[in-house]
Amino acid sequence: MEQRLRDTHAIGVFTKLSLKNQVDDLLAQFKAYHSGQSRVTLAQLRQKYELLLLKVVSLLQDADPPLATAISTSREAIWGLLTDPRRFAQIAKN
Repeated sequence: MEQRLRDTHAIGVFTKLSLKNQVDDLLAQFKAYHSGQSRVTLAQLRQKYELLLLKVVSLLQDADPPLATAISTSREAIWGLLTDPRRFAQIAKN
């Protein structure tokens, strides 16, 4: 899915860069949360996550509906990866 996001023409280059920065920021917040170095709650992280996904899906829905659907249907699975400390540690290495 990550590669499909990079390859889609539904989102412009500068918007993709902005989204990447937002994803990186969110991942950093999850890393801090899992290490106990954050005052951000899981509920606050969930809200930020949902807003970011909503933004991505809304950018894709008209020009790349299959990718928008794939992201929407993967929402809970992705959240599960982010909230599980062991699984998050594996993806954070990459």
